[in-house]
Amino acid sequence: SRLRLQEGTRQSWTRQQRLRTMRRIRVGDVRKGRVRSFQEIPHTGRSGWVNLLRFWREDRFRQLHKHMERTFSALGPIYRENVGTLSSVNILLPADVAELFQSEGLHPRRMTLQPWATHREIRQHSKGVFLKNGEEWRSDRLQLNKEVMMSGAVQRFLPLLDEVARDFCRMLQVRVEKEGRSLTMDPSPDLFRFALEASCHVIYGERIGLFSSSPSLESQKFIWAVERMLTTTPPLLYLPPRLLLCLSAPLWTQHATAWDHIFSHAEARIQRGYQRLASSQGGGFVAGAAGGQYPGVLGQLMEKGQLSLDLIKANITELMAGGVDTTAVPLQFALFELGRNPEVQEKVRQQVRTSWAQAGGDPQKALQGAPLLKGTIKEVLRLYPVGITVQRYPVKDIVLQNYHIPAGTMVQACLYPMGRSSEVFEDPLRFDPTRWSSGREEGRRAEGSGFRSLAFGFGARQCVGRRIAENEMQLFLMHVSGNSRKNEIRKEGSGKTGTKKAHFPL
Repeated sequence: SRLRLQEGTRQSWTRQQRLRTMRRIRVGDVRKGRVRSFQEIPHTGRSGWVNLLRFWREDRFRQLHKHMERTFSALGPIYRENVGTLSSVNILLPADVAELFQSEGLHPRRMTLQPWATHREIRQHSKGVFLKNGEEWRSDRLQLNKEVMMSGAVQRFLPLLDEVARDFCRMLQVRVEKEGRSLTMDPSPDLFRFALEASCHVIYGERIGLFSSSPSLESQKFIWAVERMLTTTPPLLYLPPRLLLCLSAPLWTQHATAWDHIFSHAEARIQRGYQRLASSQGGGFVAGAAGGQYPGVLGQLMEKGQLSLDLIKANITELMAGGVDTTAVPLQFALFELGRNPEVQEKVRQQVRTSWAQAGGDPQKALQGAPLLKGTIKEVLRLYPVGITVQRYPVKDIVLQNYHIPAGTMVQACLYPMGRSSEVFEDPLRFDPTRWSSGREEGRRAEGSGFRSLAFGFGARQCVGRRIAENEMQLFLMHVSGNSRKNEIRKEGSGKTGTKKAHFPL
C-alpha cells in the first residue's frame, strides 16, 4: 500500500496520480482496517485563515508549545493543522518520529523559514545551509561539518570555549566577593553576554570583551537584534512576507531591521577576520592555524577556500544568529533547575570535581568523565526546548498511527509535548539528568529511545552548531558548579511567573 517515490516527486505529482494512489489505499488497506486516509486524521479546523485569526486573537504565537500540548491532549498523538499558508501533520511519539526520519531521503528537507528567506532575497544576500535544500545544501553542509562537527574541529575550538567559561566564573567570583558573602542576580543578561563572547571566540577567533565593566554598545545591539528577530519570526511564518513588505507592515519592518543589524555586525567581524588572514598569509600562514593559534571557524573556511566568500558570510552570519539565544536560555533554565534541586546539583558537583581531578586539566577529558553534565543539558532541553518542532517532508508515502501520510507532507515532531508526556517519559515533570545514563537508555532501546531527545534535530540535517553549543553549555556548568571554592546555586523568585534569579553563596 506504500508508494516508493524518488526525491522531489511531490512537485511532479499530477492530480490523477494522487487520486490513483488514494484509490489503491482505499481499496486495499483501508478496507481491511489497516490504514485510514489522510483526510481522517484529527484536525483543528479546515480553514487556515480562520485558524490564523484565532491564533492572532488568542495570542497563541507566544505560547505555541502550550497550544500543541493542549491539542495533543484533546485529539491524540497525531493531528493536522492549517494556519494561514502553512499546513502540517503534528506527531508526538518517538516510534512515529523514527518512521518519519527513515523516510527523509538523501537530502532531508525541513520547513523553510520564509521570512528569513525573503529577507535574503530582497537584500540580495546569499543563503546559508539553514535555508537551502537539495544537492546545493549537501555540498555546503559537508564543508561546514569539517569545521564545526567533526571530532578534530571540536578539539580545536574546545580550548576557546573553556577559556571563556573560566573567565565568566572569575567575573562571577569577583562579584560574589565584592558583595560580601553571596550574590543574588538575574543571570539572563550575563548569560547572553557569555553566549555571544563564546560564539565570537570560536567563530571569529577573537574576544570582544563582554565581561568588562562596560561592554560595547555594538554587542548589546546585536543581542537585541537577535531577540527581536526571533520574536518576530513565528507570526510571520503564516503570512506571505512579500505581501507584508508591500504593505510596509510594522512587524515585517522590525524583522527586516533586526536582520540588517545582525548582518552588519557579522560583516564587520568578517572583514576584520579577512584582514587578519591576509596579514597572516603575508607572513607565512600555515594551513589551519595563524601563528600556531586556532583562527576560528571563519579563518579555517577562508584559508581552505572551498566555499566562496559570499557563502562563508551567509553561513557565518547564520551561525552567529543561532548561537546566542539558543545557549543562553537553556543555561538560565539549567541554573533554575539546579537551584531548586539541590540534591541533583550536589551529584553534578561531586562528579565534576572527581572528573576534573582525574583529567589533569584537560577540559575534554573532564567532560567525558562527567556524563551528568551532558545529562543535565539534555534534561533541560527536554523540559524547555528552544526550538519546539523538528520538521521533515517524507520522500515516500508513510503510515503514522495507522493514517496514510502522502510523500511531501510537512510532518512536525513536537518537542515540548513529547518531553512532558507520561507516555514517553516516566515521571516527566521531574528534573532527573540520570534518566539519560547509558544503562537506563539501553533498557528503553525497544521503545525508540533514540528519538526522545531531538533538541538539536537528527541525522544529516541536525543543528550545524550542535557541537559548539553542547560543549559551550557543559563547560559553563562544569566551571560554575565544580571549580569554584564553594559555588552553590539556589533559585529565588516569586511564584511560577516570578523572575528567575540565581543565588551564589561564597
